[in-house]
Amino acid sequence: MDTVKTVISAPFFWGFLVGFFLCVLSLVAHMKTKRELKRLKGHLSDKLEIEAEKLSEMKEKIEALKNENENLRMKVNTGRVQSDVQALERELEIYARAEKGMVVNAPGFAQAWEKAKEAALTEVEAEEAGKSLPRRIFKKFFSKSGEAVEAEVVESLPQESTTRNDDRD
Repeated sequence: MDTVKTVISAPFFWGFLVGFFLCVLSLVAHMKTKRELKRLKGHLSDKLEIEAEKLSEMKEKIEALKNENENLRMKVNTGRVQSDVQALERELEIYARAEKGMVVNAPGFAQAWEKAKEAALTEVEAEEAGKSLPRRIFKKFFSKSGEAVEAEVVESLPQESTTRNDDRD
């Protein structure tokens, strides 16, 4: 027992005991910290998973909204085109009725109007047939090589201008 008393009374024993106690406290604190870190990592991974799900849902919603926006934009443009066509049809009907009224009410208007309509019809038919100067030029530009086109255009220009001058006389 004497040895136990001498060991207990030695300052080394007390230093060792205090050091061991502090080491145990340090290990317990380390274990708590590890547990807390593990818990926080779990929370973080859960949060990231939730955010990833929400982000994918938001991307899907954004894509759906973009598609809906495009569809609505196309519908609006279609409505504008339809309203333009309807407005043009209405205006054409108004002009047709006004023409009929003028033909009936104005004695000299009918003959001049009919001549103007015939001239316009002849001009439109000539353009559609490709007999007018601009159409011939465009056909030549897009159907043949550049050098042949330039030569033919230069040759056709004076002929066309003399033909037009003869028509006016």
